[in-house]
Amino acid sequence: MPLNRILVADDEESIRWVLSKALKQKGFSVDLAHDGRQALELIKDNCYDLAILDIKMPGITGLDLLDKVREMNNDLLVVIMTAEASMKNAVEAMKRGAYDYITKPFDLDVIDAIIEKVAKARDIAGQVHTLKQELKDRYQVEKNIVGNSAAMQDVYKTIGKVAVSDVTILIQGESGTGKELVARAVHFNSERLGKPFVAINCAAIPRDLLESELFGSEKGAFTGAGERKQGKFEQANHGTLFLDEIGDMPLDLQAKILRVLQEQEVTRIGGNQNISVDVRIVAATNQSLVEKVRQKEFREDLYYRLNVVPITLTPLRERRDDIPDLAIYFLSRSCAEMSVSPKRLTEDALALLRAYPWPGNVRELENAIKRAVILSNDPLLTAHDFGGLLPTKELTQTGTAETSLEELVDLKLRSCMNGIEGLDKGDIYAMVLEQVERPLIRLVLEKCRWNQVKAADVLGINRNTLRKKISDLNIEIKRG
Repeated sequence: MPLNRILVADDEESIRWVLSKALKQKGFSVDLAHDGRQALELIKDNCYDLAILDIKMPGITGLDLLDKVREMNNDLLVVIMTAEASMKNAVEAMKRGAYDYITKPFDLDVIDAIIEKVAKARDIAGQVHTLKQELKDRYQVEKNIVGNSAAMQDVYKTIGKVAVSDVTILIQGESGTGKELVARAVHFNSERLGKPFVAINCAAIPRDLLESELFGSEKGAFTGAGERKQGKFEQANHGTLFLDEIGDMPLDLQAKILRVLQEQEVTRIGGNQNISVDVRIVAATNQSLVEKVRQKEFREDLYYRLNVVPITLTPLRERRDDIPDLAIYFLSRSCAEMSVSPKRLTEDALALLRAYPWPGNVRELENAIKRAVILSNDPLLTAHDFGGLLPTKELTQTGTAETSLEELVDLKLRSCMNGIEGLDKGDIYAMVLEQVERPLIRLVLEKCRWNQVKAADVLGINRNTLRKKISDLNIEIKRG
């Protein structure tokens, strides 16, 4: 944010002339106003980087003009000039939001110093603004949480509604569904943008260390406490504290968390001073807190305090239409992060990814894409590059509730097609039909206790047709 355009307002023509000449020699564009009203009109109609205002002017004083600038939510920096170097004037100017003040008469060196100071301030402000925008862009919901399913649309709507408030949020979902990403999206789209986002996994830290991690400790509070330590609540002051896997938090610590939520104060271990904290809480769990409350493993009062706004993340297997978009997003990001040439997913690869049940959810999909990018030298990633995802017998059995028969057949067929070049013309249809028919007829016969009349009726075919297929497919008949 470079300093370019400056407004000088003073009822003394000599002051206006001196400042205008000095500032223009340094390359600045300068506008002049002979009183407060003219200055106000210029500010309304133009965009200035700095205004140098006399404290006493006809019509509207410099301080009143400063108030109006602030009411406009203007980023304009204001320097007040005063001929009375009194503490009252200085305090009043700074209290109303002036960036600085100078006393008359002044040397031009003072103006140079002020200009340099303002330029640095605007540069820093520009960097902060850019950083905030980058953070906001990085965690924009539509850019970083991928998916167009109805379930994800509900999540987007909820984030948009609650981000700007300070309500406590409870995110529920299986491991790998992206709970921390949602928590960060809430924080970076809130008024707390630019303040700390602090995350702690309550399940990953031993119980005897978790309390000091959360609340901090005083020097000598316990063995190994060689110095004062700030806890996560203090570190997150004015920002957001993400309590991941809160369902694993011990009951005695749950009581202390509840107290912090109620009192907005923490006390370090070994200390007796209550420390005020302004922290927004976003909690997450992969467990049913309702069930844990029922089993007396989680405090009911804390549950209701956390569950002000619930956000539920659906498992990936229940929103399969989002898989292609997620896969393409992770592929693009992985290639960029690893500095490799862009790669594409073939249709057979996408079909495999859609059919796989993803017990590890979005995190497992991301890791599968990364692994394929690392191991493959080809610009096209095929189903073969995801060989580790081919369904085992156990996975197929457990996945049938979520994966259709057609998807499983498609998945298996694609894994068998690597040797297609060696097949004779016309072989594929017969081979596939035989391998599908044999287990199907055998299974129906078993369920019908090898009663062929009943089996033919279940299959919807003629009994003679069934007998011919049993013979052609070499199915061994057992007696029921």
